[in-house]
Amino acid sequence: QVQLVESGGGLVQPGGSLRLSCAASGFTFSSYVMSWHRQAPGKARELVARITSTGGSTSYAVAVRGRFTISRDNAKNTVYLQMNSLKPEDTAVYYCNAVRQFDDHWGQGTQVTVSS
Repeated sequence: QVQLVESGGGLVQPGGSLRLSCAASGFTFSSYVMSWHRQAPGKARELVARITSTGGSTSYAVAVRGRFTISRDNAKNTVYLQMNSLKPEDTAVYYCNAVRQFDDHWGQGTQVTVSS
């Protein structure tokens, strides 16, 4: 049974940091491209960051480049999103995604709220 479980969300002040984690099980994690997406109220879900199966290449949305870092630990079947210099516009539900060819899995999401 495939599972992606996000954790690490919460309430943080502007300028603060959070580290999201996504623990995977039920599939060969090291074979999948992993990514983080987010969805703010009333908006479409958007890609935040992506990392290749080996971790050798990453890419970011323009809005988060230089502030967020995606990484993975294939030994722990976990992908991370380090978020620094958070802004109110980063407020959203953050989702973990695993993709390999036509196989696509999503987590349940974790809420991130940036507010003073």
